[in-house]
Amino acid sequence: MKPANKILFLLIITLKFSIAYAKPIPESFADLAEQLMPSVVNISTTQTVRTTTNQFPFQFPPGSPFGEMFKDFERPTERKAASLGSGFVIDEDGIVITNNHVVANAEDILVRVGEKEYEAKVIGADPYMDIAVIKMKTSDKFKPVSFGDSSKARVGDWVVAIGNPFGLGGTVTSGIISARNRQIGLTRYEDFIQTDASINKGNSGGPLFNLKGEVIGINTAIIAPGQSGSIGIGFAIPANAASNVIDQLIKFGETKRGWLGVRIQEVSKEIAEVEKLKKPEGALVASVGKNSPAEKAGIKAGDIILEFDGKKINTMKKLPNVVASTEVGKSVELKIWRNKKLISKRLILGRLETSEEFKETKPQKVKKDIDIESLKIAVREITNEDISSRNLNKKTTGVVITDISNRSPLYNLLSVNDIIIEVQKTSVKNSSDLKRKVDGIFKKGEKTLLLTIINKDNRRRYLGVKIN
Repeated sequence: MKPANKILFLLIITLKFSIAYAKPIPESFADLAEQLMPSVVNISTTQTVRTTTNQFPFQFPPGSPFGEMFKDFERPTERKAASLGSGFVIDEDGIVITNNHVVANAEDILVRVGEKEYEAKVIGADPYMDIAVIKMKTSDKFKPVSFGDSSKARVGDWVVAIGNPFGLGGTVTSGIISARNRQIGLTRYEDFIQTDASINKGNSGGPLFNLKGEVIGINTAIIAPGQSGSIGIGFAIPANAASNVIDQLIKFGETKRGWLGVRIQEVSKEIAEVEKLKKPEGALVASVGKNSPAEKAGIKAGDIILEFDGKKINTMKKLPNVVASTEVGKSVELKIWRNKKLISKRLILGRLETSEEFKETKPQKVKKDIDIESLKIAVREITNEDISSRNLNKKTTGVVITDISNRSPLYNLLSVNDIIIEVQKTSVKNSSDLKRKVDGIFKKGEKTLLLTIINKDNRRRYLGVKIN
């Protein structure tokens, strides 16, 4: 065969091979976009942001002793902050899926569908996977979309993202799946799909579709150095993991995740070598929680979990996702590497949300300030963050002062951020309790109010105040 003929023959073979294994490039996404756009919504929220403002026309430099001296002259101010996001309809009655960070602490939620706007309320949210379920307050019917099987999504598959970038409204972008199983340190349970479809600020909570029009991911995050726009690295929560959480939020208003009760770490090359494992794999148990399912099953620190309920644990990061997605109360088998031998353990999986470790890390919902009109002050609930940052006793109860009117009997006696823990030497449980106690004292016509406070220096002291 002549050299020219050989080259032609190879080109033909290569072309046939490419045609056999490559999927056709879509001529257009127009039909798909037209079909899906009515199911994608724009979400806007408002919330009150409280800050303090300096009364002086100048500012003290950081670390200046005058800054602390004149701190009491700062006044709390309020402003309304708005945020934008995206979502998609999964039920004709107006149930919408979005990211938790889009609606977290929102006072008002507006959902725009086409040219119409609807008020909405949160019916369930999960900050650990950054998912929220909201429902529009209307009897109108909507066009829902359905979830696809994200486990079948392959690197290189075409995808389409629709959302509300920069508040511009329904915007369609396309790209491919760039990678699977990404962890970027954003949420507690991560197994992101990475895509190069343009995702920008405002796309959060929007859907990532396959070419069948099925939702295979919820767009959640981007990598944007210097706060620039999309550089083609976006991340979406896989539909399979999300739909399990969404079902629970709709049914129970909360999540019910499986709980094993172990703290784990990565199996390094050195650890694998010492333990005589063929390669670094599994999750190394660093400690076992007291009264946890793991402790009851006899799992010990130093064990390496290689398999959970029939699923291989290739890396440490896979175990939390697998455990969390397993049904509470299920009997599961674990394959463990202990003393250079493979053993099996069986246990009944507990529920994470009822465990002590969850209660310790559960984010606390921030409640609105409450006005104590009789004292002309505003207060809020004390939080775990207050207790931690100020090194207070964990059992401390009370309220934090957020504003003091110049007409208040406490003006110049107390400061913003002082904590009221007792009234007339009886404990204050919360804002409502303080209001009830103080109002009762005023009604009785008592002339003196005795407060126990923790001041900004974290010192406990008593304060007697004339009120009548």
